[in-house]
Amino acid sequence: MDLVRVDTQRAYELLWDKMTTCELAPGASIDPGQLAEDLGLSLTSIREAIWLLAHENLVLVTARHGLYVAQVNLPDLEYLSELRLPLESQAARLAAQRATPDDLAVLDSLRTEQAQVRPEDHRHLFDLDHKFHQAVTRAAKNKYLAQTLDHLFGLSRRLWYMASPQLGFLPTAVEQHLALVEAIKTNNADRAEQVMRGHVQDFYDKVKVILYRGQVP
Repeated sequence: MDLVRVDTQRAYELLWDKMTTCELAPGASIDPGQLAEDLGLSLTSIREAIWLLAHENLVLVTARHGLYVAQVNLPDLEYLSELRLPLESQAARLAAQRATPDDLAVLDSLRTEQAQVRPEDHRHLFDLDHKFHQAVTRAAKNKYLAQTLDHLFGLSRRLWYMASPQLGFLPTAVEQHLALVEAIKTNNADRAEQVMRGHVQDFYDKVKVILYRGQVP
């Protein structure tokens, strides 16, 4: 990988994190030159990263008004849940059928780490939740499913950060993950699918209540 591509990957990772945590707020104008200066990266790498993020629906490119962080609205929540529910459920089913001992060790380790995190440490809990879902998808042994779900996670992460000041339900994910790991360990595909579907649905239902209360468009 040449220097420009390495630089672009770094710019992409930094901007993705800022956008999905709402540090760069939905609707905010994007100044590539200022971002390059702030992040200490080349303008070329910033521009290339912005185009990648536009492809992922995190950046809006307009001919008249320039570049903006894409807005978040309630229909986005519905669209994401329609996709993630069946895909995450299928990943859990496949993991119960295909997980290796190494996969199970990773899932156990993440679940144990989650149980030790303070309930008020929302960001740490959410990051571990993401790692847990990635581990389940890796255990499913389907790279296309993994790529799709990782993309959807970035969009879901923005919704979570918008709702996070009123969020108090993430610790319950530890119990749900325990049930999921047990189902995967025993090769119970039906149970794994059921637990994952309930876990993801619970997340979207509760975020929806919070965002409606906050009158997100």
